[in-house]
Amino acid sequence: MSTQTSLSNLRQPPLKYHQPTSLPPPIPTSSQSAQNIYGINELTNPKTMSPFLLPLLFFITFIVSNPPPCSAQLSAFSITDSPWTPAQQNKTLLSPNSVFAAGFLSLPTSPNLFNFSVWYRNISIRDSVVWSANKTPVGLTARLVVTAAGVLRLSNSSAGENVNLWPGLHSQNPNSTKLVLRDDGNLIFGKWESFGFPTDTILPNQSMSLSGTNITLFSKNGKFSFVDAIKLVFNQTDVYQTMDNAFQMLDSTGKLQQENGVSFIASDFGLNRSRRLTIDDDGNLRIYSFDQSPREWTVVWQAEYELCRVHGMCGPNAICVSDGSSSSSCVCPPGFKESYGGIKDRGCERKIELTNLANTKFLRLDYVNFTGGSNQTNWLATNFSVCESRCLAKNNCLGFMFKYDGKGYCVLQLDRLLYGYWSPDSETAMFLRVDNSETDRTNFTGMTELLETTCPVQISLPLPPQESNATTRNIVIICTLFAAELISGVLFFWAFIKKYIKYRDMARTLGLEFLPAGGPKRFSYAELKAATKDFSNLIGRGGFGDVYRGELSDQRVVAVKCLKHVAGGDAEFWAEVTIIARMHHLNLVRLWGFCAEKGQRILVYEYVPNGSLDKYLFQPGRVVSSEPEEETSVLVDNGEKPILDWGIRYRIALGVARAIAYLHEECLEWVLHCDIKPENILLGDDFCPKISDFGLAKLKKKEDMVTISRMQGTRGYMAPEWVKMDPITPKADVYSFGMVLLELVSGVRNNEIQGSRIESEDWYFPRWAFDKVFKEMKVEDILDRQIKHSYDSRLHFDTVNRMVKTAMWCLQDRPELRPSMGKVAKMLEGTVDITEPKKPTIFFLTDD
Repeated sequence: MSTQTSLSNLRQPPLKYHQPTSLPPPIPTSSQSAQNIYGINELTNPKTMSPFLLPLLFFITFIVSNPPPCSAQLSAFSITDSPWTPAQQNKTLLSPNSVFAAGFLSLPTSPNLFNFSVWYRNISIRDSVVWSANKTPVGLTARLVVTAAGVLRLSNSSAGENVNLWPGLHSQNPNSTKLVLRDDGNLIFGKWESFGFPTDTILPNQSMSLSGTNITLFSKNGKFSFVDAIKLVFNQTDVYQTMDNAFQMLDSTGKLQQENGVSFIASDFGLNRSRRLTIDDDGNLRIYSFDQSPREWTVVWQAEYELCRVHGMCGPNAICVSDGSSSSSCVCPPGFKESYGGIKDRGCERKIELTNLANTKFLRLDYVNFTGGSNQTNWLATNFSVCESRCLAKNNCLGFMFKYDGKGYCVLQLDRLLYGYWSPDSETAMFLRVDNSETDRTNFTGMTELLETTCPVQISLPLPPQESNATTRNIVIICTLFAAELISGVLFFWAFIKKYIKYRDMARTLGLEFLPAGGPKRFSYAELKAATKDFSNLIGRGGFGDVYRGELSDQRVVAVKCLKHVAGGDAEFWAEVTIIARMHHLNLVRLWGFCAEKGQRILVYEYVPNGSLDKYLFQPGRVVSSEPEEETSVLVDNGEKPILDWGIRYRIALGVARAIAYLHEECLEWVLHCDIKPENILLGDDFCPKISDFGLAKLKKKEDMVTISRMQGTRGYMAPEWVKMDPITPKADVYSFGMVLLELVSGVRNNEIQGSRIESEDWYFPRWAFDKVFKEMKVEDILDRQIKHSYDSRLHFDTVNRMVKTAMWCLQDRPELRPSMGKVAKMLEGTVDITEPKKPTIFFLTDD
C-alpha cells in the first residue's frame, strides 16, 4: 500500500454496515441443508455451474469475510492498543493540535519495507518526515507493542526477536504509560522522548543538547553527520566545516541560536511557518520553511553556499566545479581520465603513471584546492621555488598549493588527491605533478591570454661593388629594397586580415565566441540591436550610460547597458569585463555578456523585474492608513509600488552590505563600486537586493567621476574625500552605504530638509538624524512616515537601532574612523557589539 493511499484512507470516514431490510431466510431443517436454501448447491454443481461463476464466488466470499479496514486516529498508544503492525498504515498517532502524525511509513523504493516515523501531517509525507525510530527498515510482519513489563518494543517479526529496534528505552509502568505525540512533534513514552534521539532533523524549540552533551544528526544516506552541533563531517572522520559557535536551538520565528549569544537569522525571519533544520544527503545543513502559497519547502538558510566545499561530492583525483547555484559537476584535471565507475564514484585515474619521479613537471590549476591529502600542513616557503623543490624531494608528493601573497603559504599534497574543488574566491593555485611526456594543457586558468602573431622579415642589404661608389646606384638599390619591403609588408598584412576574418566568422558560426574558463559571451552589435528592437525600450539612465530592455534569441530577458565615455581598446575592455563576470554573489547582478565593436561598449546583464530601490522609498504623494496592520512582507496601498516593511528593509540592508563586503574583501582583485545609491540597488521577485554597476569605476578615470554633472546626479552619497581629492579607498563605499542605510530607515532623500531651523546651506542629514536619536531620544521622528504606524518598539527596536548606529559609524568624516564593509555586515547581523557612535560631521560645516 503506498503512502498517498494511506493518507487518503485517514481522511475518509469509517465504513458503516447496515442491516438488510428483508427478513433472513428460514433456518434449515434436518432434511433441508443450508446449501439448498441459499442455492449454493446448484451454483457449485460442476455439471450446472458456469465457468465464470467460480472466480466470482471466491471474490464475494473474500470481501464478506475480509471487510476493508477502518481508518484510526489515536491520541495515545497503550498496552490495550497493542500490537501495531505495518499493515495498519491507516492507523496514525496525532498530536493534539493535529500538526504532527506518527505511524508506519513504507519506503519510497520498497513498498514492503517500513519505518516508524513522525511527520508534518498536512504536508506531503515524503518531504516532511522529521524522525524515525528504526534505522533498519522492518517488514510486514513487524510489531510495535507495549509489553507486560512496560517496555515499548519494535521487532521485525510477529514472533518477536531479541533485538528491540526502538532506541534507548527503559521499563515503565505498563498500565499508566502511553505513547503520545506532543504539539511540538516530540514523541513521549514515560521518561523517554524522541527529542533525545534525533535522526536528520531538528524541529523548532528542540534543544540541541542532552544532559550537557550536544547531539549528532545523520543524513539519510549515512554519509554525512552534524557532530556536537558544531562540525559537519563526511564518513565520520573528515571534517569539512566547523561553525564559530555550537548551535543551541531553532525557534519558530526562524532564528537559529548559538552559544555566546550569537545567532543566524533565516531569510523569512518573523513569518509564522512550519520549519525544520535538516542535514541533507548532499552534506549541507539547511533550514527549510514551508510556504503555503506554492505548498513547498523552501531553503531560508544554509551552512555552505558553495556545494563543492562539501567532502565526497566527487571521487579521488576529480575536481568539483559549481556554477554558483545549487548544482555542481565533476571534471578530471589535465593528465587524468575518468576511471571505471564514474567521476563521482571512482573518480579519475592518470593517463601516464609516475614511474620515473625525476622526469616530472607541474601543471598550474588556478583557483583549485585539494583538502584530502594525508598531510595538510602549511609549510612556510620563502618563495615559489622553495615550495616546488620540497615537493620534488618527496616521492609521495602529487602536487602542491601555493599563494602569491608573500606570506609563504605552501601545502604539499601527499599520497592522495581527495576532495578537490574549484572556487573563484580561492587565492591558491594548485600545481599538479604529471609525467614530462604528458601533452594535456591546463584547463583551469585565472587570466585571459591574448595570442600575438608576429611575422619577422629579415632582409640584408648587399654590399656595393668596391670599384663603384656612385651615389645614384646606392640610392636606387636602397629605394628598391625599401619598396620591396613595403610591398611584402602590405601583402603579409592583407593575408593576416583575410585569415583573421575567416577564423572569426568560423568561431561565431561554431559558437566559439565564449571566453575560456566560463567567461561571458561576446555578442555582436547586430544581435543586441535586434534584441532591444533598435534600442527603443529605455528602462533607465545612469552615470555610466543608458539601459534598455531586450529579449535574446533564446527568450531570455536581459538589461542592455550602453556605456558612455569608456577609454581603452578592445583588449583592456575584454579583460576588465572578464573580471566583472567572474564575480558571483547572491546580491550582485549577473553579467551575461558584452559587445565591443564599431566603437560601442555594451554590457548585457540579467533582467531584474522589480526595478531599483528608489522607486519604493521615494514616492511622492503616498497616502497610507495610520491604523496598525498585521506585519507582512510588503505593505501595499493604492499606489503603483508597494511599501517595504521593516523586515524587508533590514534584509535589503544586510544583503547590500554583504555584497559590498564581497567586492572589497573576497574578490581576487580589489573592487570599488564608487557609486552606491538606491538607483543602483535593484530588487528581484522576492525583493532580494542586487547591486548593479559594480566594477565599472575602473573603466573611467577619477576626474570623469567627479565632474559637475556627476556631482549633481549623486550629491549626498559621495564621501568627503571625493571633493577634497584625497586618495580613494574602500571607505568611500562605506560612506555611501551609510547614507543609503539612513534613507532606508527614514524613507526620504538625504537632501530633503526635515523640520529644522537650520539654513539649507548648513543642512546635513546625518547630523539631524543623530540629534533626533541620541540627543532628543526621539527615534520615531526619523522613521519612514509611510510605515511609522507599523513600528513596534518590542519587535523592531533592535533592528532599527542597529541600522541607525551602523549608519552613523559609516558616515564619519575621517575614513579611518569608518568600519570596513565586512564589519558593517556583522554589525547589521548583530554578531558584534556596536559602541556608541560619534556625531557625524563634514569638513565644510561646523558642529554646534
